[in-house]
Amino acid sequence: MAVAVLISRALDGLAAPEVHVEAHLANGLPSFTLVGLPETEVKEARDRVRAAIQNTGFEFPARRITVNLAPADLPKESGRFDLPIALAILAASGQLPADRIHQYEYAGELALTGELRPIRGALAMTLASRNCGRTLVLPEISAREAALVEDADVLAADSLAQVCAHLAGQASLHRPHAVGITSRPAYADLADVKGQAAAKRALEAAAAGAHSALMSGPPGTGKSLLAACFPGILPPMTEEEALASAAVASLNGGFRLESWRQRPFRAPHHTASAVALVGGGGNPRPGEISLAHHGVLFLDELPEFDRKVLEVLREPLETGHITISRAARQAEFPARFQLIAAMNPCPCGYLGHHNGKCRCTPDQILRYRGKISGPLLDRIDIQIEVPALPENELMAKASAEPSAAVRDRVARARDKQSARQGKPNAALTPKEIEQFCQLDHAGETLVRQAIARLSLSARAYHRILKLALTLSDLAGADRIEAPHLAEAIQYRRALNG
Repeated sequence: MAVAVLISRALDGLAAPEVHVEAHLANGLPSFTLVGLPETEVKEARDRVRAAIQNTGFEFPARRITVNLAPADLPKESGRFDLPIALAILAASGQLPADRIHQYEYAGELALTGELRPIRGALAMTLASRNCGRTLVLPEISAREAALVEDADVLAADSLAQVCAHLAGQASLHRPHAVGITSRPAYADLADVKGQAAAKRALEAAAAGAHSALMSGPPGTGKSLLAACFPGILPPMTEEEALASAAVASLNGGFRLESWRQRPFRAPHHTASAVALVGGGGNPRPGEISLAHHGVLFLDELPEFDRKVLEVLREPLETGHITISRAARQAEFPARFQLIAAMNPCPCGYLGHHNGKCRCTPDQILRYRGKISGPLLDRIDIQIEVPALPENELMAKASAEPSAAVRDRVARARDKQSARQGKPNAALTPKEIEQFCQLDHAGETLVRQAIARLSLSARAYHRILKLALTLSDLAGADRIEAPHLAEAIQYRRALNG
């Protein structure tokens, strides 16, 4: 009778708790039992592990094998446990020296040939394991991803045979090197957008302070193009932001090394469900709002989304995270995204168009706009109209300011905010707003009038102050002045009209 114990890791939201992989070999009829709350993907490891061990040149024990994945109350999913299960069986059967296996953690899916395939969640596992004093052994591609974590102790392997040779002292696994981004992605450029100076100014303010924005206008006026340009005017990601964003993408297996330090841009179709937007499932996975962490969530044709789907955005817009609760499990994911939305002004789309094509009744227009609730609109800092261009502007040659110039101003404003409070203005707390958003007498008078005339809520009042602070940062001013407040209030007028 022999027992071997190895360490691996499961995924629970962004957390990666330890899992002890215990292999027990006993006399009796040959069998292979897998316990410890394994899901279907893990149960199928029995066949993959058997074939991989045999095709690697080892003997699969013709004994009664029991593999336990502890703790027993933590669900185990995906193929990441194939490698530690195979190593535990080999160690328990005496085919592999057991003196070094406790120095490492293991994760990897096995092919029937014994080759190792990449796994999802490598970044989250590395973040959890880097302070435990053990080295993490991963498949080659996953190890390159994990090497992006500073001070990560990771080894890369291509096959079960390589891992066994390393543990037997016959060869050494190599440490992968982090691969950084070499060039900026080819975003659409603001220079290609004709006219729409007001919309460009509003998006610049949104980028500078990480504010949400809603564009309203007839079809074909450039709303989607402006949204596509928006990631190109955002400042470069910090190392911390890039790692947090990549860790979420890694949970779905969607992270690519070539996208390192690129802000995510997610644009789900309006038929998306609430679960697709915020995440969920039996084993909770991140949704679109989490995959857009430190990036952009673009919702085109906003009123076409189901109202119940849109309502799930309310809490994440305020808190920057989402908690998914199920009967047996709870998972929390970050969701610090910038919402950029677009909509038509009415069902036919041509309300206010200079050609007078709109034939929608007032009741139809109210019903259409009513698909977006007041509480959600209250959380959107900027609403801007994107009108149809007159013929002379439409036919003129584009000569607008390029995205690079706007991005430089945005980066300077963000640097100022980082030095002042360590976060973008949109993330300021009420206490920090009182500290950093001081108003002079003229500003107080202007805000008081806006509160009375527009019936602003406390949230709207705070968001106006944060947006005004962003506008003052863009202007290089030392404090909020009346013109900054007036512009910030103007961006809220359509929300209260």
